[in-house]
Amino acid sequence: MLGTLITSKTRIKLMVKFFLNASTTSYLRDLESEFGESTNGIRIELKRFETAGLLQSHFEGNKRIYKANTNHPLFKDIHSLLLKYTGIDQIINQVLAQLGGLEQAWLVEDFARGRDSDTISLLLIGKEINQEALAGYIERAEGLTERKIRYEYLLPDEVWKVAKEHPERLLLFDDDKN
Repeated sequence: MLGTLITSKTRIKLMVKFFLNASTTSYLRDLESEFGESTNGIRIELKRFETAGLLQSHFEGNKRIYKANTNHPLFKDIHSLLLKYTGIDQIINQVLAQLGGLEQAWLVEDFARGRDSDTISLLLIGKEINQEALAGYIERAEGLTERKIRYEYLLPDEVWKVAKEHPERLLLFDDDKN
């Protein structure tokens, strides 16, 4: 879907990298190894995003570190578009919002790092989550997203594991805030 609107594959990869999880940062050589593309093509797209004000950069030593400009007027729209592109919006609507007993849900692994993947990894935290209902919701969401959904279930007193085992993560659902 997004490839039809945006013809540059590098641009799409950069959008997923920086706009899906706004806390993601990276530098040119890191992007080169992650994307498997030349630095020249990546540099051109980074410059376009930065000129448009969508990305910000600063230097750490001799590395220019890039990150999304969350204050840009289009940031929320791009983020929302990427949630739809990846299917994560379907997970929020079809699984997380419907699942009783869920206290928090975190996106972890590839998508939390801003990498497109065939698998969406979730960390679910709650006391009395109906495992049978969860399996049904996950199956329905897999059909809608056309991606595998892998999840791990933790009790609330194990929430400390989230930060320790998944330093790069994105909070998708918090019962205290919903």
